[in-house]
Amino acid sequence: MNEENLIEKIKQLSKKYSSTGQDLSSYLDGLLYADYIGYWNYIHLDTLLSLQTPKTDFPDEQIFIIYHQITELYFKLSLIEIEHINKNGRNVIETGEDLGWNKTLGIDLFIEKMERINRYLNNLIDSFEIMIKGMEKKQFLKFRMALLPSSGFQSVQYRMIELRSTNLSQLNPHELQTSSKNLKTMYNNLYWKHGAMDLKTKKKTYTLKQFERKYDERLMKLANKMKGGNIWAKYNSMSPKDKKNKTLIKLLKEYDININVNWKLAHYKSAVKYLKNKNNSTAATGGTNWENFLPPKFQKIIFFPELWSKKEKENWGKNWVKSMLK
Repeated sequence: MNEENLIEKIKQLSKKYSSTGQDLSSYLDGLLYADYIGYWNYIHLDTLLSLQTPKTDFPDEQIFIIYHQITELYFKLSLIEIEHINKNGRNVIETGEDLGWNKTLGIDLFIEKMERINRYLNNLIDSFEIMIKGMEKKQFLKFRMALLPSSGFQSVQYRMIELRSTNLSQLNPHELQTSSKNLKTMYNNLYWKHGAMDLKTKKKTYTLKQFERKYDERLMKLANKMKGGNIWAKYNSMSPKDKKNKTLIKLLKEYDININVNWKLAHYKSAVKYLKNKNNSTAATGGTNWENFLPPKFQKIIFFPELWSKKEKENWGKNWVKSMLK
């Protein structure tokens, strides 16, 4: 770096740090005294590897925990991109400096974000074989009893993905999708709430009650915020020309299938292996009716209904069920 560029960089740094009430010299002193950062410090490796705390001594429980943590990290990766779409692709930073990602959402950026999301989800779905083939059934059926009443159903990030993707009415059971426009009514009728009813009493499971106490207020606020900001709303706000873009439509449909068909079928395939017997089925740890809740053909949750033909919607999940469960 030549002297002229160095002086310019110093000016930019001085401007940046002056907003904190400290001069540049103080920050340079801090940089001089600071230790070099290592890979292990940057990603907090020791902390990361200490986050697995099994409830039993069965070795495969660690696999179960680690994979669910990996799942949540993939959800986080997806949410980073989804939130960018929700916010029109614009992030404002205090300095006003354009770092290359401070863009208004256009067709090219929309496509880029959807490509990233699908890449994350495809990798996640493919990796589910770890759950299907990576644990001994006998171990799983024993250590799972120590997890009661927790359930993967309680993944708030998955619910955030749904709320950030489509209109709330599309997340109601199929027969209720056009019966109400009231936000609270639609929220209370979310399909996954119907899937967490006790198999015997038909009342809310404790698992659902726990989840509602912790997250309902937060999710209700998000649902209200996303009325005009979800992915489907952003697509519908684009120009007629951009809405016909074949690449974008293909990516949105792939995303719809990934979330609402392939991901759920991967869970269903795992549940069949571990919980299904010749004569009966074992209840999920959260008490959810997994046999009726997981198969996409029963729920027919579709984020972007207008992108699909009538026949495709009628057969939602059926063809993929056959291919996934061979």
